Formats: sequence, C-alpha cells, structure tokens
Amino acid sequence: MFDLRFFVEAFVTMFVIMDPPGVIPLFLAYTSGRTPAERRRIAWQAAVTACCLIVVFAVFGQVILSYLHVEVAAMQIAGGLLLLLVALELLRGTTAEPQSGTVRSNVNVALVPLGTPLLAGPGAIVATIVFAQQAGNKHGGILALGLAIAAVHLVLWLFMRFSVSIIRVIKENGVELVTRIAGLLLSALAVQLIINAIRALTASG
Repeated sequence: MFDLRFFVEAFVTMFVIMDPPGVIPLFLAYTSGRTPAERRRIAWQAAVTACCLIVVFAVFGQVILSYLHVEVAAMQIAGGLLLLLVALELLRGTTAEPQSGTVRSNVNVALVPLGTPLLAGPGAIVATIVFAQQAGNKHGGILALGLAIAAVHLVLWLFMRFSVSIIRVIKENGVELVTRIAGLLLSALAVQLIINAIRALTASG
C-alpha cells in the first residue's frame, strides 16, 4: 500500500532542505558563460548526481548506523540539529554563493559543487537516513520514500532547467521570499524531529 502521509512528509522535508528556488541563483552563477545546451546538460547531470547519492544513503544508511552502533533516536536528534542550522542559514540568507571568477569553464560543476554538496548536502543525507529508518516500520513506506526522492529531484531538475525563465518571472525578491518561507518550515520540521526522538527515548526508558 502507498502511504500518502509519509510521502508528503518526506517530500516537503526534502524540498525545503534542498530548496529548489534557492538553487536558481547559485545554478546561474556556476553556469555563467555557458551555452543554453550546456546549462541543460549540467541541470540533468546535477539532479542525477544528487539523486544517486541520496538513494545510496537511503539504501545503505541503516547498515552504516548499525556498524557504528548509533540508535535511530540519536540520528534523529543529530539530524534535527543539523537541519536547524540549515534552516537558520535560509532564514538569515547566509548560504554561500560562488565568488566571481572562481569557476572555470572547463570544470564539470554538475558533480561538484552542484550535485554535492549544494543539492545532496549533509542535511538532505541525514533526513534521508532518518526517513529510511521510519519507512521500514510503515506499510508502503519504502514506496512512498522512493517516490518522494524521485519527485524532489524532478522538481530540482525543472527549476534548474528553466532557471533563466523562472528568475525573469519571480525576480530575485521572489527567490528570497520563497527561501525565507522554506527556512521557516524547515526549522519547525527540525524541532519536531528532535521532539519525536526525545519522546521515543523517554518511552523506551
């Protein structure tokens, strides 16, 4: 069975972490001077790179936790704190942008820094591991998580693919507004993640 609620929760969380609207100015900065065809190629390569990394951690994240003897609640608290830091950066507008002249035209920016760490960064990776842990206890959770990961990266590709057109419509102020809203939502999700972990620890004694 498909768990719609879990799908929405995973999709919204990963959406606000990866922040597709906020990726637009960074994508344009890193691809400045490229032809439209090169930008289209970089857009899908970056989305595929990030998706592959996220899938790897979704599949093998639990094995890594077991090997390190880390409990799920501990990962949830650590993830919540990390996501809270990401949310504060979004709210304050302190996310780093590339310096002018630092990106060479012969460098495949689709892999680094776009694919990782800008898209598949620490916050997205931690959230994926936590959701993968939760999916194992839900009916249809694995399917919902897989579709959420695919949907988020599809949205990321669309935003990068049509970044020039989008920024012409919503302008830079629109991107800033969406980024601030995403930061607010992410901060609430981060706090809720920590609360759920504390409740789980209290219930288990």
